[in-house]
Amino acid sequence: MIELGIGMFGDVHIDPSTGKMQAAAQRTQEIIEEIKLMDEVGVDFFGMGEHHRIDYAVSSPEIILAAAATVTKNIKLGSAVSVISSADPVKLFQDFSTVDLLSDGRAEIMAGRGSFIESFPLFGYDLKDYAELFEEKLELLLRLNKQDTVTWSGKFRKPLINQEVFPRPVKGSLPIWVAVGGTTSSVIRAGKLGLPVMFAIIGGAIENFKPLFEVYRQAWEDNGHAMDDFQVGVHMHAFFGENGQEVSDQYYPLYAAQMNRIGASRGWPSYQRSQYDFGRSIHGHLVVGDVNQSVDKILHVIDMFGLTRFSAHMDVGSPHHKDMMKAIELYGTHIIPKVKEALKK
Repeated sequence: MIELGIGMFGDVHIDPSTGKMQAAAQRTQEIIEEIKLMDEVGVDFFGMGEHHRIDYAVSSPEIILAAAATVTKNIKLGSAVSVISSADPVKLFQDFSTVDLLSDGRAEIMAGRGSFIESFPLFGYDLKDYAELFEEKLELLLRLNKQDTVTWSGKFRKPLINQEVFPRPVKGSLPIWVAVGGTTSSVIRAGKLGLPVMFAIIGGAIENFKPLFEVYRQAWEDNGHAMDDFQVGVHMHAFFGENGQEVSDQYYPLYAAQMNRIGASRGWPSYQRSQYDFGRSIHGHLVVGDVNQSVDKILHVIDMFGLTRFSAHMDVGSPHHKDMMKAIELYGTHIIPKVKEALKK
């Protein structure tokens, strides 16, 4: 059965007229309220991103997830993503094992390179080691997850010699996903390792990603992994309202402003309404609209890629908390049930 969840990066709201930023304390408290509501309305999983920038409130997903574990009962709680390249895999594993204990076995890790680079100088890593760091640290994290006692050596940290790592998760190990953008080598690596993949589709035409899904499935099969264990998902920018045109018009300024803030540091041209409207079309990367529009788009994406998981990334540009709560309610009480019912037919 398909899992439908929500991802967030913890964007802080920025007043468009004054430029004043919302306090991180307020935004983190709102996030906990939002996750609590997700659990109450039947959202399957929640993913929290890691960023080290002034326009995001969350640098430690595991802290938010630990707090959420105490106010939820059923929802899976994971990162989206943990920037493993600049993290210590041992501490990351311990932190998420602790979240797993607090949540009675609901914790997950989504490991990724991250789309921002602020964590590398912050934690003393060199960007020239970008690829090697990810490969080595992912390998260690997987070893820690499988073995109670680890002997390991690598290039970027001291060796572990018959080292036990505590605490252990409720079931002995954690689900570990890998987040990928458009890098074929990353997709092949995940398939070889038998790891579930979350594809970030955050721009352009969704059809362009089909070859990557095919490469991933082929790598999975070629390396002898059982198709019964095959899991694949997409992460897409989303927002929901009762009236499709109204929610589209209301959300556009917030979304465009955040795209322009990010784009300013990357040399992107100014974000245009035409890009947004294409994104909302059946071919685009956005799921922004009313219940029926959103159900149709999600079903289309599930069918196109053969998904087992769909993640609606809902806080790009930080809509107001009350609007977030309304969107979460619509997603949990109307969109998710309609999608799951349609898939039964």
